Amino acid sequence: MSETELRERPGREASESLLRALRDAGEPLPVPEQAEEFGAMFDRFGDARVVLLGEATHGTSEFYRARAAITRRLIERHGFTVVAVEADWPDAARIDAYCRHHSPRPRRGESFVRFPTWMWRNLEVLEFADWLRGHNEAVEADRRASFHGLDVYSLGESIHAVLAYLDKADPDSAAMARQRYGCLMPWQDEPAHYGKAVVYGGLRACEEAVIGQLRELLSKRLAYLGSDGEAWFDAYQNARIVRAAERYYRAMYRGANESWNLRDRHMFETLQSLVAHRGVGSKAVVWAHNSHVGNAAATAMGWHGQFNIGELCRLAYGDEAILIGFGTDTGTVAAASDWGADMEIKSVRPARPDSYEHAFRRTGLSRSLTDWRSSHRPELADALREPLLERAIGVVYRPESELLSHYFEAVLAEQFDAFVWFEQTKAVTPLGHEKPHGAPETYPFGL
Repeated sequence: MSETELRERPGREASESLLRALRDAGEPLPVPEQAEEFGAMFDRFGDARVVLLGEATHGTSEFYRARAAITRRLIERHGFTVVAVEADWPDAARIDAYCRHHSPRPRRGESFVRFPTWMWRNLEVLEFADWLRGHNEAVEADRRASFHGLDVYSLGESIHAVLAYLDKADPDSAAMARQRYGCLMPWQDEPAHYGKAVVYGGLRACEEAVIGQLRELLSKRLAYLGSDGEAWFDAYQNARIVRAAERYYRAMYRGANESWNLRDRHMFETLQSLVAHRGVGSKAVVWAHNSHVGNAAATAMGWHGQFNIGELCRLAYGDEAILIGFGTDTGTVAAASDWGADMEIKSVRPARPDSYEHAFRRTGLSRSLTDWRSSHRPELADALREPLLERAIGVVYRPESELLSHYFEAVLAEQFDAFVWFEQTKAVTPLGHEKPHGAPETYPFGL
């Protein structure tokens, strides 16, 4: 069916009972720039073990600022010490070093230069990193809040990080690691070509070698931990990424479900590893797209065989995991027209009448928090069990095929525990490649 046929097809619109429930339950929010007041609205979730904060797009300023305000509150008032985001581990490690006043990890180049650069290399993330660095300055080193990437795409940089660590910690093992990783070295900057060569070109997979390297790092962990536990943990996570990336780029050519599930399982396992590493009672905040943090089992994604971080957290942590979605109607967004293309500031189309976003727009609230987990309004959760469309814009936005490209069906009551609504939003502010004047040498961007 064509986009035109789908657009003209009558859709299921929100019922009057759903609209009444949303109007009654929506709690007005201040602008997220009023961080103290905005964050205080989320104290109700402070007892959770993991709070997952979504976004309907990867390029909306209000979503970043709102997550920053909520995270600040959870760190300051509720003992959260881990911030884990949908970004590459080595890139986020540069921000973590800046925020926790550590020496930067060895790198081959600058941070966040791979498409889409604006997703993390933006003013909104910079301001949060500056706040986190200032907060950590007065905190004992082992209780400082950390900032980490969960994603799987950093094959070349993660190989470099493992080798740089072993060159210092264990030169003999570094030589063996180079031999093992030699299989992947020709492909480290174009790993998708590796997957294609294995699946279609008869190339022998490097899986056994990268698993062997990960096992060796684990087998020697007691010796390595004694000298520098943080450095070993960083190297271990990078070795996990090399293993996951090798599998991921092969899975890309076998089907969307397999590659999606492999990626989200890796991100979930990294989150669990971080929480365990920070010690008993550690609590984490996750920043990722709604499609990752909402329970996939309540969406068309799950109905077609995909799972995600939110679903795995729900299974692992039960009610101690809070899943919060974010949505918007109109405004602007930073996005590209095609993968790898230049960023543009694009206008966001008004939400479709058969979507949850349109229902929230009809409440008349410009900004709101709707919470059906901790509220005493069973009629709200019941009303939100109406399946409707939900919009999802990633780093690519194609308004001309919006229904096919950017909507999926969902049951909001089971996908999230609460929803943050902004009627109108604007694009993030990307940073240039230069380092701002006066910034310290540990500065996370532009080094």
